[in-house]
Amino acid sequence: MERSVVIAGFGGQGVILAGKILAQAGMDHGLEVTWLPSYGPEMRGGTANCTVVTSDSPVGSPIVDEPSALVAMNRPSLDKFAALVVAGGTILVNSSLIEAPIERSDVRVVSVPLNALAAKIGNARTINMIALGALIKATAIVPLETLKRTMEKAFEDSGKAKLVAVNIQAIEEGYNAA
Repeated sequence: MERSVVIAGFGGQGVILAGKILAQAGMDHGLEVTWLPSYGPEMRGGTANCTVVTSDSPVGSPIVDEPSALVAMNRPSLDKFAALVVAGGTILVNSSLIEAPIERSDVRVVSVPLNALAAKIGNARTINMIALGALIKATAIVPLETLKRTMEKAFEDSGKAKLVAVNIQAIEEGYNAA
């Protein structure tokens, strides 16, 4: 089964890292995966996004016209990508920054206050891991334990082992909030 996810937000919200970890978790779970980041001037406050496709068979293209899920970390990202989500898909909304209701009735909307949960944890930079936890709860793309192990290895490999515990807490917060 093929699943495609667009993760989008402001530059600096960790959307590229979240997509990279989701893609690696998919591979660690034995899935075929593509990961396509999109950034540039967005790194300075515009809308950055990435697309992750997971499948149990080879993925034909990393380009996705109709994602099965969207993680909208801010309103501009929701405005840009919400209409593209396939009917029956999932839209995960950062309700800390997006107050207006979703106009579509043919998708599942999961609202999680990402920024508020990050503040509760005490680290604003964890919103991307909170979003990933909520996403996998809502979509079951990969198991929770696989995501946590993948994140742990990614952070340890990049010399950021001291951040593993807070990011595991963030993933669990998101998972429990979805």
